[in-house]
Amino acid sequence: MEPGQLALLIPIIGVMIPIVAIWAKHQQKMAEIQSEKTADATAEKAAQYASHIQKLEDRVQVLERIVTDRGYDVATQIEALRDTREVEGESAGVPLNLGNKENA
Repeated sequence: MEPGQLALLIPIIGVMIPIVAIWAKHQQKMAEIQSEKTADATAEKAAQYASHIQKLEDRVQVLERIVTDRGYDVATQIEALRDTREVEGESAGVPLNLGNKENA
């Protein structure tokens, strides 16, 4: 390497070192910001899941109370709520005849 080239490289290296240091510090700051965003999003999702789980637990408690408080009366109430209308004859739909072997 010639002395003229070395004299040219020394100032270039002197300028590049601070530039690389500034760039590395910027990259570190960007990584910290990204991790904070990820942590905030994760915390928000966890809160949503906790709320949803609490709602489901409340619903299960209500169902358990219904089943245990009234016992077999629940089946009677369900049957009372069903529609008691009969289907309008056999022409109301396509008969499946699943039990009959005559149509085979």
